[in-house]
Amino acid sequence: MGETIIEAMGLCKWFGDFTAVRDASFTVEAGEIFGFLGPNGAGKTTTINMLTGLAKPTAGAILIAGEDGIRHIKKVQQRIGIVPDESNLYEDMSGFDNLVFCASLYGMEKAQREARARQLLAQFGLAETGKRPFKAFSKGMKRKLTIAAGIIHAPRILFLDEPTTGIDVESARQIRKLIQDLNGQGTTIFLTTHYIEEAERLCHRVGFIVDGSVIRVDAIGSLMQDEDQAYRLDFTLESHQPALLEAMSQAFPNIQVSVLDPQRIRLLSPTRVELAPFIQFFEDAQIPVYEVKLVHPSLEDVFVRITGIEIARLKKEKEGQRK
Repeated sequence: MGETIIEAMGLCKWFGDFTAVRDASFTVEAGEIFGFLGPNGAGKTTTINMLTGLAKPTAGAILIAGEDGIRHIKKVQQRIGIVPDESNLYEDMSGFDNLVFCASLYGMEKAQREARARQLLAQFGLAETGKRPFKAFSKGMKRKLTIAAGIIHAPRILFLDEPTTGIDVESARQIRKLIQDLNGQGTTIFLTTHYIEEAERLCHRVGFIVDGSVIRVDAIGSLMQDEDQAYRLDFTLESHQPALLEAMSQAFPNIQVSVLDPQRIRLLSPTRVELAPFIQFFEDAQIPVYEVKLVHPSLEDVFVRITGIEIARLKKEKEGQRK
């Protein structure tokens, strides 16, 4: 890594009076998995559409593999693969025929595209189902075939928009492994997701986008190092009420208290703390404590701190997309 392969400079996209993306600037290095994180409606898909030529920026500039990503987009599209958030393959065509057709769009000769299609079907565990019509595939199989179609021409860069949304756990695990394998073979991956734990597991660097603005881009290690300075304790209680949290804040003014769910709260301290005063506090309030756990920071903690968006909001969006 080290070579800049994607550069976005002051990207903006307006739809009438609505600003979907405003002044977005960031770089992606060759050979990395770059994660683009944000809630639904944050501007992730609009940004990826501008980078891949599916939408023209209102303002700004794009460089991809040294080419102008706006003026020379046709040349750029020969070097990139695109996997949209919803499949763009043909329902009545077989998996094999879909791949062969996609290969033909890149000018590949018949023998070459058929050999490549068979290779990808085998690589993605779809060899036995490649003759079925696409509409007969499961959601996970559809996602895998859509990724195979996106790399049929062996692109240097692969854009993946929400690759594991709405599929089962096992299929999501398989797709994450495919992404890692592709990256290990040298493919640069640009990944949009609102699954924070997925980005933490896969990505080398991430960018946070909220309300159309890119507010932070950094390596996972650097983000986690900043977050690791705090000390976290999760308490599982019989119950808690706003009055209790207010009383805790007054009793422990240097401690930040946040609600995780109806039975769990988190205490955040800049330094190590003793448990005894907190246990005594709950005893005095006659509230049973069922569990106390020291929590190591995650990328979710970083996301919440930087964006101010609670993870509960993202979880609701996940559940909504799974229905």
